[in-house]
Amino acid sequence: MQTETILYIVIAGIIALLLALFQYFNKKKSMSKLNMLFSFLRFITLFSVFLLLINPKFEHVTLTTEKPNLVIAIDNSSSIKHLKQTENALRIIDKLAQNSELNSRFNISKYSFAEQLKPFDSVMFSEKQTNISNALNKLSQVYNTENTATVLISDGNQTLGNDYEFIASKFKTPIYPIILGDTVTHTDLKIKQLNVNRYAYLKNRFPIEAILTYNGNANVNSRFVVTRGNTTVYSQAVNFTKHKNSITINFTLPANSVGVSSFKASIIPIENEKNIINNTKNFAVEVIDQKTKIAIVSDFPHPDLGALKKSIESNEQRSVVFLNLNEILNQITDFQLIVINQPNNKFRQLFDVIDKDNKNRFIIIGSKTDLNFVNSISKNFTHEITNQTEDYQAELNLNYAPFIIDGIDFESFPPLKSNFGAVNFSIPFEALLNKKLGNVSTNQPLLLTFEISNRREALLFGENIWQWRAQSFLNTKSFNAFDDFLGKLVQYLASNKRRNRLNVEYESFYNGSTNVVIKAQFFDKNYMFDTRETLIITVKNKNSNEEKVYPLILKNNNYQVDLSSLPPSEYNFSVKATNENISKSGTFKILEYNVEQQFLNANVSKLQQLAKNTGGTSYFIDDSNNLINNLLSNNRYTTIQKSNKNIIPLLAWKYLLLIIAISLTSEWFLRKYNGLI
Repeated sequence: MQTETILYIVIAGIIALLLALFQYFNKKKSMSKLNMLFSFLRFITLFSVFLLLINPKFEHVTLTTEKPNLVIAIDNSSSIKHLKQTENALRIIDKLAQNSELNSRFNISKYSFAEQLKPFDSVMFSEKQTNISNALNKLSQVYNTENTATVLISDGNQTLGNDYEFIASKFKTPIYPIILGDTVTHTDLKIKQLNVNRYAYLKNRFPIEAILTYNGNANVNSRFVVTRGNTTVYSQAVNFTKHKNSITINFTLPANSVGVSSFKASIIPIENEKNIINNTKNFAVEVIDQKTKIAIVSDFPHPDLGALKKSIESNEQRSVVFLNLNEILNQITDFQLIVINQPNNKFRQLFDVIDKDNKNRFIIIGSKTDLNFVNSISKNFTHEITNQTEDYQAELNLNYAPFIIDGIDFESFPPLKSNFGAVNFSIPFEALLNKKLGNVSTNQPLLLTFEISNRREALLFGENIWQWRAQSFLNTKSFNAFDDFLGKLVQYLASNKRRNRLNVEYESFYNGSTNVVIKAQFFDKNYMFDTRETLIITVKNKNSNEEKVYPLILKNNNYQVDLSSLPPSEYNFSVKATNENISKSGTFKILEYNVEQQFLNANVSKLQQLAKNTGGTSYFIDDSNNLINNLLSNNRYTTIQKSNKNIIPLLAWKYLLLIIAISLTSEWFLRKYNGLI
């Protein structure tokens, strides 16, 4: 407290005392006990009021201790079980978590990870994918500013994600890997990678690339074989040596029948080969009869056009052609969908032709669009003309009904440049995305679809959608999310199929290492999404004839069920609405392949390099005591005492007001009791 404040308090005390004495002793020569009590109460009241006016401030210091964090991250993928390290993993978890000295020194937190990082509950070592880099990235976000030691219990074998070896730039704290698995090198032949397109076209040949690897010192001979059922469709002899340990084989196979064709690629095992699971890979190709052709027509170049082509053609069932206004008129019947970018008066003849042929269309309206022309040729909507533009962000409409849409974090996407002004419709439409200005929803559509006269049409009121595709890649390290979103829109627009009340979305085949998720939408008789219905799916294994029934769970704007627990086989399924006689059937195939069983050893070198890059040390399972001793003796991990100094004004001390109230009340009551009032 400052000297000036102390002086004010002393003066306030003297003044309060003088006023109290003056009030009760200026007319009396003797000092009675009652007057002394009255003077004291009045002094307390006055002095407290003066203190409130002065409002001195006091320092309040609190001391806290902060222990360092010990994060234990355990690999919960099935490769741990495949390498027979389950007991070792559980033993080391208990040993670290129950050590009394570590608990005294650290705040211990446990996590499990495979494809995603999760708080530790229990581990079954059954998950199908491992993403170590994702787990470390999530941990770095949580503990980046704290004193933390991270113990990574893993075999180091990653099946998806970025290379975790070089994560040191993001991870500011040491990582101490405990290496699970055999470190002895075994002789092994392996199909390292099989590259094949998901789709092929009838009467064509589809290419396949197989990368075969060998681990060993002796010269070996084997044979690479591809079979379909019991028929061998391709075979080639392969030879390996210590130095020639990798071979790439390129070949083609014919697509003779429509539907899903399943194949098995194998490399014949050599004598005494320990792991023969990685000698075989199953793959499938869906043969389709024709390709969806889409034309993009624009009067000027724009980055959106390239992004649309890349995104649409990410699905091999679709091809995109850029055409000018003269070329499209003679080829209009070749395309199932016409994409028109920012039309103006030059497009009048094109609109006359596509209106005559009742063609499906996707129109992009941006800053260079001639709105007078658009209003003149459109019978379904009018756009207010203000000659101004505005940047709008997108807001997903969760009640969008025509097809199933998953959110792809539209809130993080850059705004699109759009014409300012209201759009008025004369027909019903479905808004897929709405315009959002800052945090304010405008209830105006940004992307919408509608159906009229047996044709489908979409309108996008904004340009620079290429930035969305780029941002989606930054968010997810892949273009897949955005491409799938646009692909569903194009699939809807390129088809004229009659709208059904029950729509089911599924793949023709699933790889054994991916999640098998089937989604469905159910609509009432007015084609509004119905959340009251109960959907069930009946799945029948074609090989065993075993049937299973699952409920579909309502999630956002669709129902879905996860069938990842089903064993590899071919299945028939039927989705049925329980309250109405409506159902939809289909078939899918789950291919037999477990990527986690492709490993023979722990990836020792990567885990050791990870430890080195982050300033930690790697340990084998038998060295766990050394890890504990090093953590306890490391001066970096010491408990820190922190002091927190708060400046508290007297006004914040509520008891002073209580003292004033008590002293005034007591004085009044005593004066009243003694007949002085």
